[in-house]
Amino acid sequence: MPRRTLRTQLTLLYAVPFFLSGAALVSIPILQSSQSAPVGKQGFGAPPEVPPVNEYARIVTASAIGLAVMVGVAIVLGWLIAGRFLRPLRTITATARDISASNLHRRLGRTGGGDEFTELAGTLDALFERLEAAFEAQRHFVANASHELRTPLTAERALLQVALADPDAGCEALRAACREVLALGAAQERLIDALLTLASGEQGVELHEPVDLAELARRVVAARPEGDIKVDALLAEAPATGDPRLLESLVANLIDNALRHNTPGGTVEVSTSAEQGQARITVRNTGPVIAPAEVERLFQPFQRLGGQRVRHDGGHGLGLAIVRAIVRAHGAAIEARARPGGGLEIDVRMP
Repeated sequence: MPRRTLRTQLTLLYAVPFFLSGAALVSIPILQSSQSAPVGKQGFGAPPEVPPVNEYARIVTASAIGLAVMVGVAIVLGWLIAGRFLRPLRTITATARDISASNLHRRLGRTGGGDEFTELAGTLDALFERLEAAFEAQRHFVANASHELRTPLTAERALLQVALADPDAGCEALRAACREVLALGAAQERLIDALLTLASGEQGVELHEPVDLAELARRVVAARPEGDIKVDALLAEAPATGDPRLLESLVANLIDNALRHNTPGGTVEVSTSAEQGQARITVRNTGPVIAPAEVERLFQPFQRLGGQRVRHDGGHGLGLAIVRAIVRAHGAAIEARARPGGGLEIDVRMP
């Protein structure tokens, strides 16, 4: 059967009740005429007389004609009224189709008179805004990832070309070039691992196991080499539930970020606790002064303080982006604050 449009369904919805109501109304005089007799011709206790056949037929015919006219008028009015009320929906559909096909910069705006269609338009506008932001972030991410991956490849090619072009290059010079190429390859490997961790965090969590954030932080701190930056750990039991690998990556990136973006002779404070049914880990560090408006930008992929594009400390600007992705995947909460004397304070609460 052909698919009925919403306008047709609404027209039938309007017309059928009119038809049933009209049929009930016109049946009343027909039934009355069939059961009544002319006044003065019916004695007491006598059976009712039926009106003449032609009079009864006239009543039935007039009622049928009236019912048909009423149903026709109901269908026409129902069709017009349904079209009038569905006009905003057609506008929303056409505009949404054009937006999805051409660009996501347009918006539906206010459609209708503050009714459900206006709420639908507002919901779709919010959806288009999120889609536009997601696509823009994806394009930005792909461009930055391409740049980050191309840079070490270009450096490797330059090192090898210089080594091969030197006819007097000795064994030690070739070894030095190989060592630099290996270092650049290791940097690429770290970047790819970070990208894979970021993608895993954004996909969601399928594994839920009990994890102690204090134990994870203790292992991460113990594995970091000693340097001129002092690490103070106050680790109380902080049981949580989630993917152990992703949570360990979260803790590692928090601590690595605090160590990497620090000042000579600075400090890093790591604390864990359990409060109100939530596991909490807080990482504070000394470092350069950060404007409060810049804190949110640091959680975007490949974003670094000051906008530097080249790092010599092994960082790629993905640490805090990985942290936020893992936090969202676990349904946790994260809060970052710029410290007045410099550095960051990042607080994560796990369910």
